[in-house]
Amino acid sequence: MTSAAAHDGAQLRNIVAKDNTASTVWADSADRSKTNEEWLKDNGLKSDIHQRKPKGKPMPETASQANGRRSKIRSAVEHVFARQKDQMKLFIRTIGISRATVKIGMANIAYKPPIAIGPRRRSPIQR
Repeated sequence: MTSAAAHDGAQLRNIVAKDNTASTVWADSADRSKTNEEWLKDNGLKSDIHQRKPKGKPMPETASQANGRRSKIRSAVEHVFARQKDQMKLFIRTIGISRATVKIGMANIAYKPPIAIGPRRRSPIQR
């Protein structure tokens, strides 16, 4: 946790888990800086951070398309968390990461039960 005055982009290396098996880091343009890009490269991580629009110039078409691809994927992931937070009234205030993990896991099961339980099969119609 940081104060509201702390710049988000300066916190990237504090929130990227070293034991995460994914090699791609997704973030918005606030996290794109030369320092962060070098840190990601030095740690064997691939940057998939949004590009910023150049000041006083239009966004290049290739950068716009790349940002659109990133946004499509990020929005699908963020919709899951938005539904948990808003519709399921998920508010996590626990003591300890283990309890928070269990609470989030139970919310995931409630969000998508067919995946956790398995598909229901209809019995064949007997004639």
